[in-house]
Amino acid sequence: MNFKTSLCFLFLVVSVTLTHYAAADSHDSYSAWLVEFKKEAMEKGISEKILEKAFQGVKPQRRVVTLDRSQPETVQTLQDYISKRVTPYGIEVGRKKFTENNALLKKIESRFAVQGRFIVAFWGIETGYGRYTGGHNVIAAITTLAFDKRRASFFRQQLLDALFILEEGHITVEKMTGSWAGAMGQTQFMPSTFRAYAVDGDDDGKIDIWESKADAFASAANYLSRIGWNDDQTWGREVQLPKKFDSRLIKQKVKKKLSEWQALGVRKVNGGNLPARNLEANLIQPDGPGGRAFVTYPANYNAILNWNRSHKFAISVGTLADAVAR
Repeated sequence: MNFKTSLCFLFLVVSVTLTHYAAADSHDSYSAWLVEFKKEAMEKGISEKILEKAFQGVKPQRRVVTLDRSQPETVQTLQDYISKRVTPYGIEVGRKKFTENNALLKKIESRFAVQGRFIVAFWGIETGYGRYTGGHNVIAAITTLAFDKRRASFFRQQLLDALFILEEGHITVEKMTGSWAGAMGQTQFMPSTFRAYAVDGDDDGKIDIWESKADAFASAANYLSRIGWNDDQTWGREVQLPKKFDSRLIKQKVKKKLSEWQALGVRKVNGGNLPARNLEANLIQPDGPGGRAFVTYPANYNAILNWNRSHKFAISVGTLADAVAR
C-alpha cells in the first residue's frame, strides 16, 4: 500500500468513525430529548399508555427535515397557480360533490352560516375532495420537527396537541396520518387548529376529519365562522382597471365602497358595472402592475387568508367556489 493509498484509507476510516459518532451523538441527544418531552407531556395530562403507543418505533426522519429545508419559493404566476388547482376536471368533480353532499352542506350552512360552496372549494383545493390527505405518520413527522431546532417551539406545541387528540380518543395512532408537516385529514388541520376548531358533525362522540365528511365539513365551517365569516357576502371578483389607475390604491389597507371604486373606473372583468351593494372592498393585484386585479370583501377574503396566507390560494378557493355552484 503506497503513501497515497494509505492516506485515502486513513481518511475513509476517520470519516466513517466521525459519522458513526455523530449518529450516536444524535441518537443519544434524541433519546434525552424524548425522555424530557414525555415528562412534560405527562405533567400536562397525557397518559403513559398513549405515550408508549404514540412513540413506539418513532425516531427522527431525515426525509421530513429535507422537505422542511427545501420548500420551494413561490415563483408561480397567479394564472399558473390557479390553473394547476382549479382545473376543468376539478370543477366537474366539485360540482358532483356539491350536489351529492347537498343535504349535509345545507345542514352545515344552517348551523354555521358558511356557504356550502366554499366548504367544497376548501375541500377540493386542500385534498382533492378527500383523495390526497397525506400518508405520513403525524406523530413521527411532528416529533422530527419538534426535535429539530429550526421551528422547535411551534412543533413541540403541535406534538402536545396531537397527543391530546389521541388521548381524547378521536383517532388512533395508526390512522393519524397527514402531510410531512403534520397537516391532517380532509381539511388539512394542524393539531392546534383541530383542538381549537374541530367539531363533531355527525354526533358520534368523536371528531374524525379523516373519514367523516360531516366532521370535516363542520370543522371547516366552524373555523371560518369563528374568525369572522359573513354569509351575506362572497369573497370578491376579478375586475378591470382603467388606464393610468392610481397604483397607490391597490393595497389591502385601502378600503372603499363599491360605488367609490365604480366612480374611479373599476369595472367587472367583462366591462359591466360593479354590484350595486353598499359594501366596502379592497383592490389587490397579486402579480403586481399589469397583472390580474380583484376587488375583495374583507370579512370573507381575510378569513380565507387566515386559513392560508397566500393571495393565490385565496383567489383559487374563491374561483373554485364560484365555479362549483354554477
